Amino acid sequence: AASSPTETEDRVDSKKSGRVQDRGSTDRVITPRSQDFNAWYLDVIANAELADYGPVRGTMVIRPYGYAMWEAIQDYLNVKFKETGHSNMYFPQKEASHVEGFSPELALVTIGGGKELEEKLVVRPTSETIVNHMFTQWIHSYRDLPLMINQWANVTRWEMRTKPFVRTLEFLWQEGHTAHATLEEAEKEALQMIDVYTKFAYEQAAIPVIAGRKSKVETFAGADKTYTIEAMMGDRKALQAGTSHNLGQNFSRAFGTQFTDENGLRQHVWQTSWAISTRFVGGIIMTHGDDAGLMLPPRIAPIQGINESDAYLDFLISRAKMLVSIEVVIVPIWKKVDEKTGVLDAASSVAETLKNAGLKVKLDDTDQRTPGWKFNFWEMKGVPLRIEIGPRDVSSGSVVISRRDIPGKQGKVFGISMEPSILEAYVKDRLDEIQSSLLQRAISFRDRCSSDRSNGSCLLHGCILVSIALGSFNFLESFTEFFELNRIHMLLCTLDFFALISNASWTLCSNIVDVSSYEELKEAISLGKWARGPWSASDADELRIKEETGATIRCFPFEQPQGTKACLMTGKPADEVAIFAKSY
Repeated sequence: AASSPTETEDRVDSKKSGRVQDRGSTDRVITPRSQDFNAWYLDVIANAELADYGPVRGTMVIRPYGYAMWEAIQDYLNVKFKETGHSNMYFPQKEASHVEGFSPELALVTIGGGKELEEKLVVRPTSETIVNHMFTQWIHSYRDLPLMINQWANVTRWEMRTKPFVRTLEFLWQEGHTAHATLEEAEKEALQMIDVYTKFAYEQAAIPVIAGRKSKVETFAGADKTYTIEAMMGDRKALQAGTSHNLGQNFSRAFGTQFTDENGLRQHVWQTSWAISTRFVGGIIMTHGDDAGLMLPPRIAPIQGINESDAYLDFLISRAKMLVSIEVVIVPIWKKVDEKTGVLDAASSVAETLKNAGLKVKLDDTDQRTPGWKFNFWEMKGVPLRIEIGPRDVSSGSVVISRRDIPGKQGKVFGISMEPSILEAYVKDRLDEIQSSLLQRAISFRDRCSSDRSNGSCLLHGCILVSIALGSFNFLESFTEFFELNRIHMLLCTLDFFALISNASWTLCSNIVDVSSYEELKEAISLGKWARGPWSASDADELRIKEETGATIRCFPFEQPQGTKACLMTGKPADEVAIFAKSY
């Protein structure tokens, strides 16, 4: 028979208030999310060794585990950029008039070579200026178009309120820049790249973003249109996770970037730019993490449709990897000295089997820490699957597998055969299930309700959670307990429950609330939710909402309801709905 959970005193379920312990040691403590989301986020970054504070205010040092996540994003997007015809380049730092749109965030150089500069220099917040300087030298004819390049770089913005990965003085990003012969080509490019970001978010990072167009107020300085992907974080704030801009001819006219068309006429090029940054790492943390620490999506989808004769693309394909440094961690367990060799041999064999299957495996065979400490540590690091191997498992030729996304005994399966084909298939299937589970969980959180008790949870979800905690599914008992925990908003939650069971199309307890008036919008924002409603009001009205509620228009979603409705602010006809939320 396979080993039971009591094989050693350390072989226990390890969801214990986010604490990584070693027989009483409390050297790593994570603040519960419901108690203080910001403190939880900072604790996770520190304890999971993702980043540390730099010596200059607002900077961070990205540690290897955090940088591995950024590398995974780079590897995947690099392939997608190649697929869509883009080439990587690098430009030095030079910016000009268009940086006025970043004026509160600019870092200025006033002294150079020990002398005060007559003209202040701006440390690059983005690269449109230097890119256009070079485009004017490279583009002469319609035959030179389209010109599509990307660069991976660091940029500087003097952020007043910093947060690791989300807002830092210096951060890493990719920025794409393209030039086209027509407006239609530029628009197609801008939409194509926001689609690349959207698919990455959904299919690889398991983050259900909402893609749409920014309002005029929120549009990138110098752009005609800005497209965005917006993600709901665990505290229900919005995170702008990626943007794509149709720059029109604004920069080409300013810099004189022209080409001779097929009719021999001189024309200004049409341009786009698009970017995603290390803030996406923060988005992954805040979307999936729990009180035990990180919870990382285990998959980047297989790369297909690439010209495999290109050596560099072959290299990229070989490096395309998971969003985690480790997909599976193996923890060998023994108590007696004479058990150690057999357990370690079996663990090494399992590790080799999974590595040969293309999986990224960590065999934690150190004996300085107990198995229980290792369980907690690797859960805190977000590793999707843990394999436990003890003496009984060796005897039975099986292993115990625990899922990171399902806490406690519910996520632990005993007796999985070590036979290579069986084990490989089982592990790969579970990784796929975890990927899907994380996405569905994030969608449910965004579209249905919050399971955070402090916010007044959806009645149905709350009762289910309490049922699990009580070890029963007595609805009346669960309702009574849940009511004691959630007196605020219980009327709304009850109405939401009856809307759910009657298959109603509306919900009052959703984290995205449909509103039809400014009062309803203010109420939704005051409850920490996103508000979605018809909008055709002025820029001044939009700025008033920002000043009075702290919320901004995150986007006009691409998916729009049919028909015309009354603007929530003015009552005038509105052809679009907008999403309002507080954001990072």
